[in-house]
This record gives sequence, C-alpha cells and structure tokens, in this order.
Amino acid sequence: MSLGSVFDIAAMGMSVQTIRLNTTASNMANAETSASSEAEAYKALRPVFVSSSEKSGGTHSSENFGVMVREIVESQAPVNKAYEPNNPQANEEGYVFYSNVNTVEEMADMISASRSFQMNVEMMNTTKSMMQRLLSMGQ
Repeated sequence: MSLGSVFDIAAMGMSVQTIRLNTTASNMANAETSASSEAEAYKALRPVFVSSSEKSGGTHSSENFGVMVREIVESQAPVNKAYEPNNPQANEEGYVFYSNVNTVEEMADMISASRSFQMNVEMMNTTKSMMQRLLSMGQ
C-alpha cells in the first residue's frame, strides 16, 4: 500500500460518515412527526456499511481497502403509539403513531460520525505532512 492510497481510504471514510450524518439529520428532523397509521409513521434510517473488498467480490488487494455503504435500511424498532382521540391525525380507535427515532441515540450517532469524519481528515493531513517531509528530504 502506498502513501497515496491513504488518501483514497480516508476519502471513502469521509464519504460514508457524510452519509451517516445525513441519515442522522433526516432522523432528527422527523423525530416528532406523527401519522394516522403505523405504516405511514416515519421509521429511522440506518446505513449498512461493508468493506470495499466485500463489495468487489471478496478479493483482497491494495486497491480494495476502505469502507462503503451497501444500503440504507429502515429501523425495525416499533413506532410509538399514543392514545390521542382529539388529535386530527388519530385513527378510528383514537391512536396516533409517532416515529421510532430515539433522539438520544441519534445525538450519540451524530457525535460518533462527526469524530470519525474528523479522524479521517486528520489522517489525510498527517499523510500530506509526511509526503511533504519526504519530498524535502530529497532536496
């Protein structure tokens, strides 16, 4: 693996963390939404990560390091059901369905994704610095 491939790996990491941050932002934006049925209620989104070697057929070469997003799936956690017969969105039985987003979990995920993104940036900066020092040694 060359120093140049470190930039590719860090870029992949930053890309997937950006997707993770976007899904978290979408979840937070829809945290308190309500619906008249369980099927219509917003369900939290989760990215599924795979190593790039899995995505490329399982071959392990220097070009296959890193991580990718395979898909974005809906959370299987049950939606929140509340008895609110006076709510305009209540169904025939008086229930309103709220999203299954856990805001505390989403905040923790957002902090984790943000720090992972920052670590990838730091890795790129360190590699750049190492390459600059290597070039200056040749002078």
